[in-house]
Amino acid sequence: MEYNVHTLKNGIRILHVPAASAISHACILVNAGSRDEEDAQMGLAHFIEHLIFKRTEKRNTNQILNRLESVGADLNAYTTKEYTCVHASFLHPYLDRTLELFNDIVFHSTFPEDEMEKEKGVVLDEIASYLDQPEEAINDDFEDILFRGHAFGRNILGTPDTVNGLSRENIIAFIKQNYRTDQIIVAVLGNYALNKVVKIAEKHFAEVPANNAQSKRLAPELNAPVQQVIDKQIAQSHCMLGVQTYSLHHPYKTGLLLLNNLFGGNGMSSILNLQLREKYGIAYTIESAYSPLSDTGIFAIYFGTDKEKAEKAIKLIQKEMDKLKQKPLTALQLHKAQNKFIGQIALGEENRIGLIIAMAKSLLDYNQIDSLEVVFDKIRKVSVADMTNIINEVFDESKWTSLLFNPVEG
Repeated sequence: MEYNVHTLKNGIRILHVPAASAISHACILVNAGSRDEEDAQMGLAHFIEHLIFKRTEKRNTNQILNRLESVGADLNAYTTKEYTCVHASFLHPYLDRTLELFNDIVFHSTFPEDEMEKEKGVVLDEIASYLDQPEEAINDDFEDILFRGHAFGRNILGTPDTVNGLSRENIIAFIKQNYRTDQIIVAVLGNYALNKVVKIAEKHFAEVPANNAQSKRLAPELNAPVQQVIDKQIAQSHCMLGVQTYSLHHPYKTGLLLLNNLFGGNGMSSILNLQLREKYGIAYTIESAYSPLSDTGIFAIYFGTDKEKAEKAIKLIQKEMDKLKQKPLTALQLHKAQNKFIGQIALGEENRIGLIIAMAKSLLDYNQIDSLEVVFDKIRKVSVADMTNIINEVFDESKWTSLLFNPVEG
């Protein structure tokens, strides 16, 4: 897709993606997430994401929420370990209204104490809801084990104790340290000329004071593998197995994305789904995921099954990994995997809000955005030798950490 980048004097970058549609999409992406919190402030980045919708210097909560919803638009936000994102989808005429609101909630929120106390209750309910869903909770607990001693292991939501301890001073200090203007992207996808997007963006973001604070991020160390079982009063077993692996900038990143898609990624035809679900009927949900981060990555497999089938499921997963190690992919198998992955990426372009967020993230991560043709070329250039090396490195079970939630009666 064609795109343009305009950098404001304060360092904020404006990403313009022209698209002939009556529906427009925009986001403001900040390179700040849960990994940037102090040890005693787990949940702070996510808490800020909640609070920016509560009160600004000129709007109350209802006015913030109705500013876009009153014209049929959708406004939302999320926090990850490395990013905070506010995004909106709206009809073509409302670009100015959307970017003005982005500016207001991100740079002019007041974080009043009464709203903080109310929102702490909301976040505590969110934490309780996740704890009631073992398929969600196991992911957080697994990453806590995998990255123990490092900020990546922190639960994005925090804990009841840390959330209750958060203060307005913590919020102000976090924003001052981490909302660096050269690490903020305002992205717009819609039927607009570049000069119009730049003019509106300048109007709303040019006066934001430049913030050039230095990043305090530290790369995680490799921890020794751990095999842990936790008894829980749940109906079935839940298990995660995985390893710390390639970062966003590793030359094998594309190859591992391809391997993940083949092994347990999207679609019913993945190796794990065909073996564990279709052939043996062991697990309703069996999937793998690769999450590349700025200075590390996570490859992990999740499944849920009956208690008596958990051990067999683990052995079958290990068997499929061993097959790939012992009998490398053929050129034909690789070609089919590449075509499948390319097709899925092409279909994903239809999700325009996901597309503009992905493009903004690419601009933050790499200072450039690859065209689909470049992305597809990178996938096609992954060789059988590359895949063999990746499989042998990532599927080295001696390095794997595992976590099993074992059902017990109350």
